[in-house]
Amino acid sequence: MKQSISILFVGESCFAAHTEFKGIDHFCETNYHESAQIMKNLFLGLGHSVTHIPCHLVFRDFPRDLETLSQYDVILFSDVGSNTFLLLPEMVRTGKRVTNLLKLVCQYVANGGGFGMIGGYMTFQGMDGKGKWKDTVIEDILPVHLLYGDDRCEVPEGADLCCVPDAHPVLHGLPEHWPYILGYNKLIAKSDAEILVSHAGDPIIALRKHDQGRTLAYATDCTPHWAPAAMYTWEKYPLLWDNLVRYLADGGDC
Repeated sequence: MKQSISILFVGESCFAAHTEFKGIDHFCETNYHESAQIMKNLFLGLGHSVTHIPCHLVFRDFPRDLETLSQYDVILFSDVGSNTFLLLPEMVRTGKRVTNLLKLVCQYVANGGGFGMIGGYMTFQGMDGKGKWKDTVIEDILPVHLLYGDDRCEVPEGADLCCVPDAHPVLHGLPEHWPYILGYNKLIAKSDAEILVSHAGDPIIALRKHDQGRTLAYATDCTPHWAPAAMYTWEKYPLLWDNLVRYLADGGDC
């Protein structure tokens, strides 16, 4: 029986404000969306344990020490910007020194942890470059170099993905042809990266060993809109993510 993986999944949430104008009158409403539930259900269905930290609770719930962080086998960041980790309220408001959460993640990986960044409008660089992950310590451990500015590659006509089956343990059990995606973050593979999937010469799934740990760059989204229903309801989607987290956790058989 395969071992359960302990996953810390950070991001994939937002508050959205909506205003309707009806003649001279208008009203506003605010809604909260948690796309992370798609991935949480996927991982739970695979028998893994998942702790989800929404974007707005990173300041409160993200571990502040290596011992606590190391309780997780894999950490995944998805659609959450670097400022959320760096501009902690107690530091901004009082000038108090605080733990650099990004350096903590790098320590975690160096000691053997698995880390992955999943694409979106607030990861890698994203919309107008507001993800701001370029030149952070996280870029140092990723399998890719980031661009300056907006790195989105929107593909409204759909980009069909494919792989070479069994070319890597992560690809075991996966077919050559995959569902389409609607966009991704444009990245540049590092010389020691393993590129599993690409589109138009751009890496979509890349892996890399860093010290004792492993890292993943998943250039497209894991949920809508870049990952449409054709992708996230794909019968092989759970297998893909099971293989990815297992490889990040220990690099062994997927």
